[in-house]
Amino acid sequence: MDLIRIRNVKKQYKNGVIAIYDLSLNIAKGDFVFIIGPTGCGKSTLGKMLYREERPTSGEIIVGGLNVAKLKNRKVYKLRRKIGVVFQDFKLLQKQTVYENVAFALEVLGLPKAEIHSKVLKVLDLVGLKNKAKNYPTQLSGGEQQRVAIARAIVNGPKLLICDEPTGNLDEGTSKEIMKVLEEINKLGTTIIMVTHDTELVERAKRRVILLDSGRILKDYAKGTYRHESV
Repeated sequence: MDLIRIRNVKKQYKNGVIAIYDLSLNIAKGDFVFIIGPTGCGKSTLGKMLYREERPTSGEIIVGGLNVAKLKNRKVYKLRRKIGVVFQDFKLLQKQTVYENVAFALEVLGLPKAEIHSKVLKVLDLVGLKNKAKNYPTQLSGGEQQRVAIARAIVNGPKLLICDEPTGNLDEGTSKEIMKVLEEINKLGTTIIMVTHDTELVERAKRRVILLDSGRILKDYAKGTYRHESV
């Protein structure tokens, strides 16, 4: 069953630049999909439209049964509760501990303290940071900070996790650690879309790969068929 259905989507910015041309794409529940392509090909724009930071100029985007393109601003929160987002630059609150950074995502929903405590410890255990709950971001490595960001993004149990260059600032070894965490999250049923430039990481992962070029799908590689030399 599809979690995401994109039909004939076009995105043109106010300055006239067209980032996405007539794009159609289905992504199944529980899938793990990489979006790759050269700088400026529309990768990040596609991700931003999925969590409604950007609206498509035309076409239809359905995420978990919600028509994202037609969603009123006051109802965007309903979409965001189904989606977790992880960025390249972590976006952690520097004066808050690891625990507090992750708990904040639940506090804004008004959940009881006991429920927040249980969920935060569970997700920190999942990303391997339960022993760092009282640490501050400055006391963590880059990889650990990214794991905190992932924990914060998934603590509310989203159906979809969008990762925009999550390993972009990390070395190869740390990137592999982050991929292991994401694969564990995917095994639990969360659909993952990962935007990346790291074609070697993509080849190792042996997942479905969407290659964009100039706002169009150049090729849709089935699971395990992508080879980075072919780009």
